[in-house]
Amino acid sequence: MDFRLETIDTAAQWFWSNVGNHTVFAFHGGMGAGKTTFIKQLCKLKDVTDVVTSPSFSLVNEYRLPDGGSIFHIDLYRLKDEEEVRQTGIEDVLYSDSYCFVEWPDKAPEIFPPDTLRIDLTIMPDLSRRIKLESASEV
Repeated sequence: MDFRLETIDTAAQWFWSNVGNHTVFAFHGGMGAGKTTFIKQLCKLKDVTDVVTSPSFSLVNEYRLPDGGSIFHIDLYRLKDEEEVRQTGIEDVLYSDSYCFVEWPDKAPEIFPPDTLRIDLTIMPDLSRRIKLESASEV
């Protein structure tokens, strides 16, 4: 699906209606592809009232859902490798049955649950974004 910032709400609705029972999402896309912006919209549609920001420095942000559950927003960009990721305890969060949105998952592809959904965000030549969902044969 292609979208622009002004149609991001429609793209986020499309996302939630197409992800089934998946809870862990590995977001791939270059710097500036719109991963954090899209995740903000996904949280908004789940009625998150917390301020959704990039977890670049904290590594993990937790946002509360109205039902008492959580969405975890994880950014692995600053971590060197899988070993460093494992030392943070992020792996426990990925297996918590909570929604987990992970940016830069290629830093530690081996830590993801087998049912992780791969999300590719691509900037198109007209500066719109293309989102593609894939089962995670390779996160």
